[in-house]
Amino acid sequence: MSFLIKLAIFVAIYSIFHMFILRPYIAGGVCTSKARLEGKTVIVTGANTGIGKETAEDLAKRGARVILACRNLQKANKAMSDIIEKTGNKNIVAKRFDLASLASVREFAKDIIQNEDRLDVLINNAGVAQFPNLTMTEDGFETQMGVNHLGHFLLTNLLLDLLKKSAPSRIVVVSSSAHWVMTKDFNFENMNGEKFYHRADAYGQSKLANILFTRELAKRLQGSGVTANSLHPGAIATELGRHFPRYLLVLISSIAPYFVKTPKEGAQTNIYLAVSEEVDGVTGLYFADCKEKIPAVTAQDDDVAKKLWAVSAKLVGLNDEV
Repeated sequence: MSFLIKLAIFVAIYSIFHMFILRPYIAGGVCTSKARLEGKTVIVTGANTGIGKETAEDLAKRGARVILACRNLQKANKAMSDIIEKTGNKNIVAKRFDLASLASVREFAKDIIQNEDRLDVLINNAGVAQFPNLTMTEDGFETQMGVNHLGHFLLTNLLLDLLKKSAPSRIVVVSSSAHWVMTKDFNFENMNGEKFYHRADAYGQSKLANILFTRELAKRLQGSGVTANSLHPGAIATELGRHFPRYLLVLISSIAPYFVKTPKEGAQTNIYLAVSEEVDGVTGLYFADCKEKIPAVTAQDDDVAKKLWAVSAKLVGLNDEV
């Protein structure tokens, strides 16, 4: 038997194995809720690509008014057109929103408060990952911390009154299993790379901040009718890693289809927390594959969560109150 025939047989067997055994495992949980969202308004940050776009499209199919909050308005408008064409829902809006600018966050929130009567679901989805060198936002924050945590922290607080007015309503925060790299306590002394910078640690700390923020937020919102939960979407082939070294991007793009989720698969827990009846009234928890999971010990410290809230409020110029 020739080498080419052996190779063809191997590829065929592996493809079958991947499709029927490995792929379902990689794909993870699926949101099976048939909930409709007519009359509901949803904001999805970072909705022009990846799991954000898939989330927005699913919620649009359910009849929601969906606001795409994106840094690149040109890409956001293209995503809006795609979603309208695919779903037939014309109640889709694209707005410019840059998490690396507190001024942009405030301007966006002001626009929403002035022009929207309600807000039923806020999905803090946008994020950046692993810059090779230390970079800062225009407000002087390490970029991953500024975009992944502080920008969303400010946005959420500015929109809380509207969310409370629209209760029952939900806040969904996209974190990552990368928070497990923080095996020690949250490093407040190096929150913005003041002492040293390691890109993986910086990313992991920003994702840890997402969970701690959600944990404290849920406590503060008890009795308001607003729930807040965080999640790990899974390893996904998206543009999140666009700042990785080129050689790593080439390697990842070559093997990714076999070992990571598609954006649609990665969006399932976003969607689940936004619409599922199973999580009505559920708050302050961490999910993956549409199931509750236990986060790292460092993400379960209520004292650290409370301190992070106070520090974050000071950094973004908010009073320490909901």
